[in-house]
Amino acid sequence: MHKSLLISVLLLCFVGAQAQRNRKVKVITDYGTMVIRLYDQTPLHRNNFIRLVKRHFYDSLLFHRVIQHFMIQGGDPDSRQARAGTFLGDGNVGYVIPAEFQLDLFHRKGALAAARDNNPAKSSDGSQFYIVQGKKFTDGQLDTLEQTRLGGRKLPVDQREVYKTVGGAPHLDQNYTVFGQVISGMEVIDRIAALKTDKNNRPLQDVRMKIRMKRRFLFF
Repeated sequence: MHKSLLISVLLLCFVGAQAQRNRKVKVITDYGTMVIRLYDQTPLHRNNFIRLVKRHFYDSLLFHRVIQHFMIQGGDPDSRQARAGTFLGDGNVGYVIPAEFQLDLFHRKGALAAARDNNPAKSSDGSQFYIVQGKKFTDGQLDTLEQTRLGGRKLPVDQREVYKTVGGAPHLDQNYTVFGQVISGMEVIDRIAALKTDKNNRPLQDVRMKIRMKRRFLFF
């Protein structure tokens, strides 16, 4: 094969492979924009999320459940035209996604994870998600958590360090599927999480979202 043709074929293969990897989305709100990298280790959740984003499913939906030092949650289709004060969180798209727990994907600050009900298989809701704000922990608090909430499971040393220095919500690990991570705009989580809420943790002022695929640029 001619050298230049071989190079062209290799480049096309590279681009094709990259197109399925390291996908990023932008979550746009009135409080700023977050960029989230979707994990390749959770392809069912990644592909479902991308499909919904490309359909503009999330446009004008609310972050309907906000708990400071814990997380911000959105993706309920019923939130698009919900009146002020209406309880939200029960809306869905009619299907669930099998759990994709990975030991190296954990609930550090900025983690994108799938919401779910109390089904025994821990399958994820098809559209609702949350982004972790969390808090920082001490070694003593993590020791207690391992015994009381994690069933004696020991946190890996590197994850323990993240929970001490960056923060997160370790009690959710291996119970809810983490499928992405905020890589830009972490301060947006803090702004939304600090909003005043009603008795159902819904912000008193609507926080609407728009989610778009982040365009990719390749340089050779």
